[in-house]
Amino acid sequence: MNEVDDHLIYAEAQRRAPRHMNVMLVEDHLLLRQGLKALLETDPGIRVVGEAGTVPDALAGIEQLKPSVVITDIALADQSGIDLIADLRKLKSTVPVLVLTVLHSIQRLRDAMQAGADGFVLKDSPHAELVEGLHAVCAGKRYFCEALSKGILSGLAGGKGGDGERAPVHLITRREREVLTRIALGQSNKRAARDLGLSVKTIEKHRSNLMRKLNLHNTAAVTMFALRHGLVKREDAQAS
Repeated sequence: MNEVDDHLIYAEAQRRAPRHMNVMLVEDHLLLRQGLKALLETDPGIRVVGEAGTVPDALAGIEQLKPSVVITDIALADQSGIDLIADLRKLKSTVPVLVLTVLHSIQRLRDAMQAGADGFVLKDSPHAELVEGLHAVCAGKRYFCEALSKGILSGLAGGKGGDGERAPVHLITRREREVLTRIALGQSNKRAARDLGLSVKTIEKHRSNLMRKLNLHNTAAVTMFALRHGLVKREDAQAS
């Protein structure tokens, strides 16, 4: 076997080797952080490359380590996970962020979504849901654990949902509904245009029209509206 053959075999082995999902953990409770790290690393495809307990340490670690995904709590010692997400987006970081929290507050969920969070898992969720959420947000999808999608979000129908609460779905056209669904799933205008066979400019026009009709002012409100009215389900987000 010559040197060229050796190189080709090595290159093929590298191509077939499983890629690690590099995770940055942001959690101010040391014991919980250590336990979460140990739990995640039982999965051979996941590697925890960094840890932080404060927003400044997290920002520095993310900048240096370039993780595949960030897991953050909402309640941190100095600021909040929402502040971290907002700071990342201000810095034009596109790293996916999965929020892992005990909070069941609809308003905090909305705030985190508006800041730019990609997924949400409660701390009492099964390990499998956390891993599922990591894979979903790394694939560019929006993710809600089962308890959130079936429990808390369904409670929005009780009249505490905020923007668009009383807006009837029948006001929007079939095409606007298709665009709304894709916005709620976290798709870009470009991706939605490709999927629907439309121009980006047309998608932008539909998006503007439906948000005006429904009195929705941002992507977080669109997602909440879609979930509240059954236009998007948890399984839809995973399949997008």
